[in-house]
Amino acid sequence: MSVRRLAEDAVQPQGFAFSAQNAEWAEATIRKYPEGRQQSAVIPLLMRAQEQDGWVTKAAIEHVAQRLRMPMIRVLEVATFYTQFQLAPVGTRAHVQVCGTTPCMLRGSDDLKRVCREKIHEHPFHLNESGTLSWEEVECLGACVNAPMVMIFKDTYEDLTGERLAEIIDAFDRGEGASVKKGPQIDRHLSVPVGGLTTLNTFDDEEGEGEDEARKAPQSEGSSAPSAGGAGVAPSQAGRVDTHAPETDPTIKGPEGAPKTHPAAEEAKSVDLTDGAAEGRTGGTQQGPTGAASTDAAAEQKKAETVDGEARTDGPLSSKGAAAEDAVVQEHKRVDDEGRPSPASGSEDLSGKDHTATGTLEANRTETSDVQPGPDMGKGEPAKGRRGTKPKASE
Repeated sequence: MSVRRLAEDAVQPQGFAFSAQNAEWAEATIRKYPEGRQQSAVIPLLMRAQEQDGWVTKAAIEHVAQRLRMPMIRVLEVATFYTQFQLAPVGTRAHVQVCGTTPCMLRGSDDLKRVCREKIHEHPFHLNESGTLSWEEVECLGACVNAPMVMIFKDTYEDLTGERLAEIIDAFDRGEGASVKKGPQIDRHLSVPVGGLTTLNTFDDEEGEGEDEARKAPQSEGSSAPSAGGAGVAPSQAGRVDTHAPETDPTIKGPEGAPKTHPAAEEAKSVDLTDGAAEGRTGGTQQGPTGAASTDAAAEQKKAETVDGEARTDGPLSSKGAAAEDAVVQEHKRVDDEGRPSPASGSEDLSGKDHTATGTLEANRTETSDVQPGPDMGKGEPAKGRRGTKPKASE
């Protein structure tokens, strides 16, 4: 941002005072703010001072600071920050602000600046010979769709060409600025497309006559197709999207002999759902207490396998128990009723043999890394075969 300073003392007026009407307006504006926040009215008061004199003078800044009871430097900070405040004299009849931002530049703002140099002054912020006109280049003025454009005081002039801007400047120089058309300078209303609207602007009565009759015609009974436009449809269905299509119309008959539904669907539909409830099955659509029938059957079978509270030995359950035992217990480890091993085919009877005659005793083993001391080994005498001990020669 360029440095903004007050104008030279040679052009500064000696004092400033609001007119009677503006003074009344300033007091009403200050009262809009709560107690202790009246300094927030600094921007409106500076803008009204500029509208009265055409630019913000040093005397106006001092007057606003005194009225709002704030330091002058605070008011000067605001006036020099915002580019809307003119700190030097401008044209008394027109001050042309030319937008030079990208949209306007692409649409011909360079031609507008050229016209300003020719009609007003070669440099911005300089008055013409009569002091009635001045110009400057500014940033975006908010009418990019109607580029290029200029602003003169509070009014905008859009869709300009170099020739049209020259005519506008001449009209303001003659004092006829009020007669100049504001806004777009071409056949455009506000910001609509050039030449007028292109959509939603016509309605062909003849083309829609048949549709109107279809809307008024009553719907046949049983028809599921909604009428055009929602006429004759229930209010709750009038706003729904029309999904009617021949593939989904139930009134259209299919080929002769073609099954209406899949055979599997017919079979599934014919299943009696009460069977599942009687047997206590669950899942799908069958209902009933879970496992009720199977639980009762198991209880009846268990009752049949007992006699006076004692288990039967010839029933099916005892045979199942024996089969289960054979599958788990090895034959040579099975014992009879007196505790003796039962003879089995291929098994050897080891009851009469001396188990200490052959084999390696644990006490004579030299590698004892896997031998753990037993609970009966004394603490005073080292046990034979303990880890880390060797057998004596006498042993």
